[in-house]
Amino acid sequence: MDRFSDVEMFVAIVQEGGFTAAARRLGVSKSHVSRRIQALEDRLGARLLDRTTRTVRPTDAGVELHTRATRILADLDEAERAVRDLQSEPRGTLRINAPVSFGLRYVAPAVAGFMARWPELRVEASYSDRRVDVIAEGYDMVVRIGRLADSSLIVRRLARTRARIVGSPAYLERRGVPQTPEDLTAHACLRYAHQISGPTWALYGPEGEVTVRVDGPLGADNGDALLIAARAGLGLGYMPDFFVVDDLAAGRLVPVLDRWTAREDPISALYPHSRHLSAKVRLFVEHLAESFAARPWDVADP
Repeated sequence: MDRFSDVEMFVAIVQEGGFTAAARRLGVSKSHVSRRIQALEDRLGARLLDRTTRTVRPTDAGVELHTRATRILADLDEAERAVRDLQSEPRGTLRINAPVSFGLRYVAPAVAGFMARWPELRVEASYSDRRVDVIAEGYDMVVRIGRLADSSLIVRRLARTRARIVGSPAYLERRGVPQTPEDLTAHACLRYAHQISGPTWALYGPEGEVTVRVDGPLGADNGDALLIAARAGLGLGYMPDFFVVDDLAAGRLVPVLDRWTAREDPISALYPHSRHLSAKVRLFVEHLAESFAARPWDVADP
């Protein structure tokens, strides 16, 4: 650090034309500047400045050092300015991950709007139901739905969703409408492979929580595949609002067991802890929160 400070003082002397003005610019005493320049000359083994009672001029060695040092200091200023800009405006590349179905429906449009607002930003988006390792795989931010395990990541709640049990009119006409959660054991139930609780559906009703073990002919690791199956009448689906809101409105699917509902699940943004959160992450998380505030997937509670 002394080497850097000494060179910075030398450049200030040349630019200001003297020791007094340089000391004033740097906020130190004139004697301190004189001592550091003497130390710099001793270290380099060369006289850098010709001093008279009225002027201070660089020697040939001083001109050479000034030329190179000015370039180095300018590069350093530019580097610091670039880092500050990253903290004020989203720049560089933003790497995000979100579940496939929710991501394509709601995150991807939000990304498009965000990039239109900040055209200098690049985004690398991964839509996968696989639980990625945020830090090890280098993601800046991920979107998650449901209860979260403890971790070192920062969690920002964005919105909430609630699952519904639904079936097609054709399926319900063929197999009947379940009247209690226990009736689900006699129905074909479409199974989501990534469900942490396994093939069980938890419902809340007048008697409190009821957990039912379900089974059926189809399991899939993607919600849209199960949605297609439910529309086709292959079984009952246990699906979040954002999957089924349009199908319920159009009558392609019908809610069942209206007296029982699933627990609400949070929709969250997760990102690594940092004292200086980059602008690209901070602003994108705020953009998602604004985009999801109206919760366009909401279905009226029965």
